[in-house]
Amino acid sequence: MSIRERLSGNEAAAIAMKQINPDVVAAFPITPSTEIPQYFSTFVSNGQVDTEFVAVESEHSAMSACVGAEAAGSRAMTATSANGLSFMWEMIYIASSMRLPIVMSLVNRAVSGPLNIHNDHSDAMGVRDSGWIMIFSENNQEAYDNLIMAHRIAENEKVHLPLMVCQDGFITSHSIENIELIEDDKVKEFVGKYTPKHYLLNEKEHIAMGPLDLQSYLFEHKKQQAVAMQNAKQVILDVAKDFEKMTGRKYSFFEEYKLDDAEIAIVCMNSTAGTTKFVVDKLRSQGIKAGLLKLRVFRPFPGEEVAKALSHLKAVAILDKSDSLNGAGGALFTDVTSAMYLNKNSVPAVNYIYGIGGRDTKADDLENVYKDLQEIAQSGNVGNPYRSMGLRG
Repeated sequence: MSIRERLSGNEAAAIAMKQINPDVVAAFPITPSTEIPQYFSTFVSNGQVDTEFVAVESEHSAMSACVGAEAAGSRAMTATSANGLSFMWEMIYIASSMRLPIVMSLVNRAVSGPLNIHNDHSDAMGVRDSGWIMIFSENNQEAYDNLIMAHRIAENEKVHLPLMVCQDGFITSHSIENIELIEDDKVKEFVGKYTPKHYLLNEKEHIAMGPLDLQSYLFEHKKQQAVAMQNAKQVILDVAKDFEKMTGRKYSFFEEYKLDDAEIAIVCMNSTAGTTKFVVDKLRSQGIKAGLLKLRVFRPFPGEEVAKALSHLKAVAILDKSDSLNGAGGALFTDVTSAMYLNKNSVPAVNYIYGIGGRDTKADDLENVYKDLQEIAQSGNVGNPYRSMGLRG
């Protein structure tokens, strides 16, 4: 029997961490992720977990402590947002290059400057190619479920890469929703005990971690990271199947919402998908064949699968909640259109930058995107592919 609760996204993440009971949690507070280590610290002080909680002096130190803990053979977790992730930047790359399966709860927030504490995806997009697996969550339930699956994916012997579970700051992190929790004993059995083969405190094997890696070897080591990221695709699907057997909740690389017979569709991530589903339902009641592809797994990017899912459309809009500031659209747009091109998918595609700094994403805005897609589908002319949604002036 699942446990019915009403929790915020941050509470759900903290409870998932409690049920996982990692060896080490190191964290430094930053809005809007502060509540996750705050809630978790109460579990530590109440004796509900036997985790070593390390209250550090900065986010750089938080990731450094997680790196040290994992290198020593411990299961480590942390949480952060925005500028905190930026301050970790050096150690983010070191964690992945050392093949340490650290799990992070990333509550997405705009990166300064100017200073803004509200939601967009600029923090996650800033580290999208750092060698971390990246999974996005539409709602509180998914944030919880993704964290329960995270260690099984990251610690798989064919993967051994760090993983971040993303959710939208304030929109889901501070909003209370109904949620189904899994019983503690089932989570413990599902996640399993962490038993790394190679770690610094193994007296039977002397190893070095983080050594100088010059021309003779770095290329090969980066290739190993790339192969591990490719391996993660199948592992993500395998873990999702086991999770479905336990809970009945089904996950994959993405969710196709009324996409099978759609003529026009939106591609987006995180909480925007919920609003988009509402708009799709409304348009369907009017006889408009609208659909949605909600991307869950951003790294490794399931390019071939995305291209296939979109191949029957007459027009598609890719929504980016951050701008790459490159004059050529956002990161999700670049990845999707690249995948479409390589898989000989010539569906007209347009990019919308939206929601920067927490700007509201309204149903009316999304209806206008679908209206634009109808015009593109009829004319076959994209016009300017780089657009904005909800921008004043």
